[in-house]
Amino acid sequence: MAKSPPDISPEEFAAEARRFLDAHAERAARSGAFVWGEGDDRMAYFSTDPPEVEKEKVRAAQAWQRVRYENGFGWITGPPEFGGRGLTPVHDMVYDTVESEYEVPDTGTLSVVGLGMIGPTILAHAQPEIRDRWLPAMYRGDAIACQLFSEPGAGSDLAGLATRAVRDGDTWVIDGQKVWTSVAHHAHIGVALTRTDPDAPKHRGITAFLIPMDSPGVEVRPLRQMSGGADFNEVFLTGVRVPDSHRLGEVDGGWTVALTTLMNERATVGNEGAGPAADALDPVRLAALLKAAGHEGDGALRGRLADLMADNQATGHLNARALRRMRGGATPGPEMSVSKLMFAQNLTGAAHFAADVLGPRSVADTGRWGTYAWSELLLSTPALRILGGTEEIMKNILAERVLRLPKDAGIDNRSPFRELSRPGAEGGAA
Repeated sequence: MAKSPPDISPEEFAAEARRFLDAHAERAARSGAFVWGEGDDRMAYFSTDPPEVEKEKVRAAQAWQRVRYENGFGWITGPPEFGGRGLTPVHDMVYDTVESEYEVPDTGTLSVVGLGMIGPTILAHAQPEIRDRWLPAMYRGDAIACQLFSEPGAGSDLAGLATRAVRDGDTWVIDGQKVWTSVAHHAHIGVALTRTDPDAPKHRGITAFLIPMDSPGVEVRPLRQMSGGADFNEVFLTGVRVPDSHRLGEVDGGWTVALTTLMNERATVGNEGAGPAADALDPVRLAALLKAAGHEGDGALRGRLADLMADNQATGHLNARALRRMRGGATPGPEMSVSKLMFAQNLTGAAHFAADVLGPRSVADTGRWGTYAWSELLLSTPALRILGGTEEIMKNILAERVLRLPKDAGIDNRSPFRELSRPGAEGGAA
């Protein structure tokens, strides 16, 4: 595995990455200037692959991640004792930029949730034996992780979760249901938030656990999306026994663990923007769409396009500012929640703009290039405004942590959890 001096420059690291990629992958064909009617016109955010195709892509992603890991690019920011390079997020971004020039498998199934969110959480809060077992396996591509947070009665109000964990000697027995769990149908492990003290205020009675997904009592059911795919799942936990060694952080201290995951989640989602997602925000493509639809002279639509481009450019400047802060050693902060909010709003705005430009052609397939292809993204926009934290939650973070406005007076952080009124809970009991 490659070694890195602590002061390796981004330029030196880019050269090293290029040598590695030249030896293990083919250069991607250079795409010329965008021309309306040429190339792939698909506009999508989620996968719609059949199960057998999806499984093959996951296997390819794991194989490529293994090659990365064995050559020192599997966990660029990770500690060397777990196979990492001990470098900075800037080096990580440098590698992503260089790799985008090559034809390699898409590793999003592994990286977006598992390597981007769960890995840092295990590193920060897991007991040594768990770190030693799972971190190398995850970053080598052998293990896929998922995030068992949201519940049917506790989505935006994550601290309102009701899944129970009861201690039984050196083990815990977990019962409850999770929902909207990405990649759970591929996952080997999942980080779950549970209620361990219903007599404590809702943020203080939570404990986090690492659950092997093949444990007896774990049932994963895929959820079919209206865009056609099944990226999300509901997960039922019935009498699942987990050793205390799999606990993350302190008993009843799970909210701290959750915050570690969530801050990395928003940094991951907010910095997305490759593939069709980037194409949907390409001003040249959107202007060509306007012209092809015969609305080039429509002042109202031209104004909307200008506003959309301004918002997208502002988001780019926000991400660039965050990158400069990370160069100085800062960790992801609340500005990443704003970035996530803007990313979702920009993509939603692009999809709705295209739908208004195209009219019925966006929902009825006429076979014409660049029209019906937008329907997939349009059907994904409700999920974009929910995943990684709803828009309302992102705006609360912006108000409270960036603008320093007071918290909502209606939030009860003092009463015992079992006394709170919750949707679907009879008498408010946990």
